[in-house]
Amino acid sequence: MTYKLLATAASGIEALVGKELKDMGYTVEVENGRARFEGDKEDIAKTNLWLRTADRVKIIVGEFTAKTFDDLYEQTKALPWDDYLMMDSAFPVSGKSIKSKLYSVPDVQRIVNKAIADKIKDVYHRSGMLPETGAKYPIEVAIRNDKVMLTIDTTGPSLFKRGYRIEKGGAPIKENMAAALIMLTTWRPDRPFVDPTCGSGTIPIEAALIGHNIAPGFNRSFLCEDWDWMPKDMWEKVRLEAEEQADYDVELDILGTDVDGRMIEIAKANALEAGLSHSVTFKQLQVKDFTTDKEFGIMVSNPPYGERLGDPEEAYQVYRDMGEAFRPLETWSKYIITSDLDFEEHYGQRATKKRKLYNGYLRTDYFQYWGKRQSNK
Repeated sequence: MTYKLLATAASGIEALVGKELKDMGYTVEVENGRARFEGDKEDIAKTNLWLRTADRVKIIVGEFTAKTFDDLYEQTKALPWDDYLMMDSAFPVSGKSIKSKLYSVPDVQRIVNKAIADKIKDVYHRSGMLPETGAKYPIEVAIRNDKVMLTIDTTGPSLFKRGYRIEKGGAPIKENMAAALIMLTTWRPDRPFVDPTCGSGTIPIEAALIGHNIAPGFNRSFLCEDWDWMPKDMWEKVRLEAEEQADYDVELDILGTDVDGRMIEIAKANALEAGLSHSVTFKQLQVKDFTTDKEFGIMVSNPPYGERLGDPEEAYQVYRDMGEAFRPLETWSKYIITSDLDFEEHYGQRATKKRKLYNGYLRTDYFQYWGKRQSNK
């Protein structure tokens, strides 16, 4: 069976999710906050395991226009819910409605829940309440401009939860956003990589996962593994294939530094949990003391923003220190994400390029300073 699928993403990185899917061989349609594609059960497993920048993989059960609750009920009930749900399946319904006649989300959820329950009861010739004691199928009803989309989440806890982060700092970046920041650079595994404000180590660890071609979901399970119609041996096959595609022999030069020694210990513990402690070096260092004689490296930084970590003046000082420490590194490309739109003033240099991204609900800019090109000898 071929399913219509959806990979959801943070605003600003959906094109990266689309590129990942295309690189995996899918035909993709990128929309705001999501990428559509089609696939079978194995593709559901593969994309959950391999997508680095997405939030979730969902099955689209149906799409239609509805302006009345009767419409919503009848069209929801007409969908083939019995292709997915068992008689005892749990199916919590979440909802959202934007610019639509059916604007009351609690009512929309209730109607959808009733329509699905009535369909399942009809199929299984049941009356009364359904047990809902079986596997969980989280359903979302999303209405925008009266267009309804009904989806089932296959992922469970968001894909950014890789499973290696034992501890985190005050304002950690999500793992999938960290992967996106790296994938928006020109870094290749044969070049040096540095995160000078590494906190709990997320960006360097994600770089190591990319460098070794390790599937980001290798260390966790997914909600749909509990579903009766997702074969256990298929999951084993997909995981085995992922294991075979990993290249543990490639030598990586990845460094994470931070002013806070306690954070460096946390970063080391997280890298150990990810099985990557040999691939990433962490050391305590102030930004202003950073020097290197290596060339053509890539630097990615998520420095403390004033509004997230206390004092804006402290953040400005870090930006000034960055500008002075990094300016001599002419062959390095530096990429810095911050919600401070005046960052360039404090850093002391105009960016080559800026890109708007949302880190959670926070509007940020990704300031890119491109280094001198390496001549092809």
